[in-house]
Amino acid sequence: MMSKSEHRIEVGVKTAYLDNQSAPEANRYVFAYTITITNTGSVPARLLTRHWIITDANNKVQEVRGDGVVGEQPYLEPGMSFEYTSGAMIETPVGSMRGSYQMVADDGTCFDADIPAFSLSIPRTLH
Repeated sequence: MMSKSEHRIEVGVKTAYLDNQSAPEANRYVFAYTITITNTGSVPARLLTRHWIITDANNKVQEVRGDGVVGEQPYLEPGMSFEYTSGAMIETPVGSMRGSYQMVADDGTCFDADIPAFSLSIPRTLH
């Protein structure tokens, strides 16, 4: 029997508010997020699909599902990382995102890599 610890993916996130693409007067707030996916397990795995749940401050939820990330299905050997940047648009200055990546390991095991919830929020600025 194989131990579960062999299939382990860690996900790190950095976010940025895109002032130049946002239009607060039109309830349009655009954020970039940079994701780092690291295979901390002992079995190579490929990211097949993604599932995002994006929630704004009005509790409006967008669900996004799709193949891969930024047009790729990265293959991660143990210890390898893959980084990409994408974006999200919400109708409020604050929101959150969470989700999962559906992975398949070289041994045929399918598993989900959880993306911990992170917040999207415009920086507090003084005018």
